[in-house]
Amino acid sequence: MSELISRKGLTRKIAVLGERELVMGYRLLGIEDSFIVSTDAVEVNKTLQRLMSSKEFALIIASNSVRYALSEGFRESVEASIEPLVLFMPAFEGNIQEESISSLARRVLGISIQMG
Repeated sequence: MSELISRKGLTRKIAVLGERELVMGYRLLGIEDSFIVSTDAVEVNKTLQRLMSSKEFALIIASNSVRYALSEGFRESVEASIEPLVLFMPAFEGNIQEESISSLARRVLGISIQMG
């Protein structure tokens, strides 16, 4: 489910990088290569550079907080990249509280997960 065909005909994967809420939603959809990162600029830059240079991914979905944590030069390079294509998604804003996986799935995906 997390594979795409790139324009060069190669099968490549999708990765997600960002806050817990964004990453967990995509994990529930079957995207295995998903990474929760802090707002530490060094960690964010290293992780995104590693994903982009691995040549495994056709699409990297990252939160806006990842975008703002990138150094200016690297951000310009990322925004101009076609392979992999990096899409920045807005993060959930507001009163963030810890919630169970089942309630997160119900809220984000509209499905109910029965445990046990």
